[in-house]
Amino acid sequence: MKIVIGSDHAGLELKEYLKGILVRENYEVIDYGTDSPQSVDYPDYGFKVARDVAAGKADRGILVCGTGMGMSIVANKVKGIRAALAYDTYTAVQSRKHLDANILVLGERVTGKGLAEEIMKAWLS
Repeated sequence: MKIVIGSDHAGLELKEYLKGILVRENYEVIDYGTDSPQSVDYPDYGFKVARDVAAGKADRGILVCGTGMGMSIVANKVKGIRAALAYDTYTAVQSRKHLDANILVLGERVTGKGLAEEIMKAWLS
């Protein structure tokens, strides 16, 4: 499965953590950045991920920002995208099961690494 992933500066650390897990579990991962803690505009990264998923260039996407709200808004502006901000494994599973969400959105400032990993794995399974 091909996954595109992206974040702004506020989601960089969590994005890198999740990307490492995906690579270890043999997912094909395309990282659109950011790759620096320097302040960036989150829509630039959210749109890149959403457009690739909508165009079928990737099976699913993952976006990370500070709270997850900004990336959710941006991604859902792209036709064909169903981005879901998940804050626990139940919401992650339900977003796939009932909404067919094709982008998972997480907030680094509100979700710890361990929980984010559980959410991502539940969403992908």
